[in-house]
This record gives sequence, structure tokens and C-alpha cells, in this order.
Amino acid sequence: MKQSKPTPEFHGAATAVWAVIAAFGAYFCMYGFRKPFTVAEYQGLHAWNWEFKVAAVSAQTLGYMLSKFIGIKVISELDPRRRAAMILKLIVVAELALVGFGMAPAPWNVALLFLNGLPLGMVFGLVLGFLEGRRLTEAMAAGLCASFILADGVVKSVGKWLLGLGVTEFWMPAAAGLVFLLPLAGFVWMLMHVPAPSQEDVALRSARGTMRVEQRQQLLSRYWRGLAPLLLMYLVITIIRSIRADFAPEIWSDLGVTTAPSLFARSEFLVAVGVLLVNGSSVLIRDNRLAFLTSLWTGLAGMVLVAAALLARPWGLPPFVFMVSIGLGLYLPYVAMHTTVFERMMAMTREHGNIAFLMYVADSIGYLGYVALIMTKQYWKLESGHLSLFVTTSWIAVGLTAASLLAAWLYFARLPVATTSAAAPAEAAGEAT
Repeated sequence: MKQSKPTPEFHGAATAVWAVIAAFGAYFCMYGFRKPFTVAEYQGLHAWNWEFKVAAVSAQTLGYMLSKFIGIKVISELDPRRRAAMILKLIVVAELALVGFGMAPAPWNVALLFLNGLPLGMVFGLVLGFLEGRRLTEAMAAGLCASFILADGVVKSVGKWLLGLGVTEFWMPAAAGLVFLLPLAGFVWMLMHVPAPSQEDVALRSARGTMRVEQRQQLLSRYWRGLAPLLLMYLVITIIRSIRADFAPEIWSDLGVTTAPSLFARSEFLVAVGVLLVNGSSVLIRDNRLAFLTSLWTGLAGMVLVAAALLARPWGLPPFVFMVSIGLGLYLPYVAMHTTVFERMMAMTREHGNIAFLMYVADSIGYLGYVALIMTKQYWKLESGHLSLFVTTSWIAVGLTAASLLAAWLYFARLPVATTSAAAPAEAAGEAT
């Protein structure tokens, strides 16, 4: 079951370049429908007993989180030939919700952000499905992940620019979505023409296909002792990374920095480049087991960088260097989960299935934790506002993440390669994603 007939015919590196441009562009544009509203401050506005922005971020994140739970089933079972059309349908629904956000009166329009987040949470798994199970998957997936790091800053700059043009805080999110709509359609067209993995790809990385509920349960039951600490790590990193993303204007302000439109783009560009180089380089490691274990140490190195930045800030570390260092340190383990950890786990165990399933299990847990945090945040007494919350939770992340990565390493380092032959059925190669 091939996902499409490639036009023109691609081979090797050409496939990778085409695929990474398409994936990067598609997911980059998706952020134009999700994040621009977070650059607005909605000062003085309230949604019942909540600050309006806290309620808005909570509503969208709640929809996004629910989408991750739905995606565990939908993405892992979806026919690869339907991915591109599904992406476009989800984006249209998200944009219509933003139009409703602009039209509906506050605070009732907060509900429209829930409807905006609900479809967007499934886009990543759909895009990732075009890239997994290949010799160059890590490099391509790193490019995909660089998109959401860079886009987080760029779309906020676009939102800030639209506000400067006089677009209201309530209509700015829909206007930003329209800016990215046509480019997104073009990148999805490119994804439609990415060929299926070659026979050599399948031999090196294992066949990938859809997963029924029984297969999903069996995979989790076999490796839960190693997956549990990885999921805990991902939960913690998702929370801190999301605080940094959604409350970036407030954190920069607490650091004493005036947020010009280009600030977000400049800081996230540096983070994206660093993460792309580090995580993408794992494609050079041919041995699946070695690449997997190396990715865990990469995440640990990220935590060392976060700790160093936290310690150096009171001693005069410039705010820009502080934010970039924290961002790079957090994204190293976060992106490793997307690019290498689950990809090489499937490859070294030769399990039949797809990494989108594991990613959506991780994402659903991660965003559940973030929703719980932001829904209780307004009741916390913080001496230094958002910066205090960010610093405190970052220290917690360093400790829990380091412990989790070491626990996962101890489990998987003793696991013989391909001990299970939950072997893909004969038709698996035919339905490889």
C-alpha cells in the first residue's frame, strides 16, 4: 500500500531533500494557525475568574492535548494515502475556529481556541509518517523538528507585526493563519509526492505500517519498564518547553528585555540550528542500538546546558544568551524523542508498527501535564512572575530528566537487539509508511 506515486522519480539524497523541505514547510506553516495569538497580552481582560490569556492558552492547549489522545488511535491506524487530505481538512477547521475567535464576544470566544487546538494536534503525526523508517530519518525528522522551534519565534513575530499594523488582538490570529494558508497547501502537495521507503530502508530500519489496538497494547506491555522513564522525561520537558513558548513575552519582560518583533525569530533560529546539527547528526550512526543509547546521552547533555545557564544568570549571563541556552538544552532531549529515540527503538527491536503511535502516547501525557500546570498557575504566589515559575520548573526538569534518562539507559542497554520478533507480517513491507 504505497502512499503515492512519486512525480518525478526520486532516489536517495534527492528524496531526503524533497521530503525535509516539504515536512519543514508544512509544519512550519501549521504553527501560523496555532501560536500567533500568544504574542498578544490581552491586558486587563478576564475570562470569568481567570486572566484572559491564561484562559486562552489553557483552552487551546486543552484541545491540543485531547487531539493527542485521539491521535493515538487515528494516526496509528490511518491509511497512508489519506494523510495529505487529512492535513488540509484539519487546517481549514483550525482557521475557521480562529475566524470565530475574532467574531465571538469575549470571554466566550475562548471556546473557539479549544476548537482551534483540537485539529492541530494531529498534524505532526501525519507529517512524521512521511519520514519514518528510512536511512535518513533522523536528518529529515530533525529538519521537521527545527520547523516548530523556528516557527514558534517567527509566527510570533508575524503576530507582533500584524498588531503593529492595527489588527486587533482578537482578529490577529485569523489574519496570521491566512498568511500561511497558501504556502501550507504547496508543501502538502510536496508531501504527497514523497515515495515510500525503499527495500534498503526497510532492511535497515524495519517495515512500518498501521497498528491495530492489540499491536499497540503488546508493544507497550513488552517495553513499559524502559518507556515509563522516557515518558516521564517527555512530560517534564513538554511542560517547561511550553511555558517558555507560550509565555515568552512575559519571561523576556521579567528579564528586562523589550520584545521587538524580530526578537523571537532570532532567538529560536539559533536554537533550531543547534538542535538540527546535534540531533540530525545521529543519522551518521548506522548501528541502531548505538544510535539509540547515544540519543539518551544527548538529552543528558542538554540538561547540563540548562543547569549551567540557570547557575550563570545571577552572575550576569545576558538575557538573550540565557534564553537561547535554556531553549537549546530543553530541545535536545525533546527533539531526540522525535528524531531518534522511538525511530531507533523500532529499528533495533524490529517491531511492526509506526513511531507516530509512541509519539502520540508521549505527547498526550506531556500536554496533559502542561494543561494541569497552567490551569492552576494563577493560584500560585510567584515573587517574580513568569520568570520565577520558569526558573523553578527548569530546575525540576534538570533533576527529573537526568534521572529518567539514566533509568531508560540502564533498561535498554541490557536489552538484546531484536529479542522480540514481533515480526512484521509479510504484507508489512507493502504498507510501509
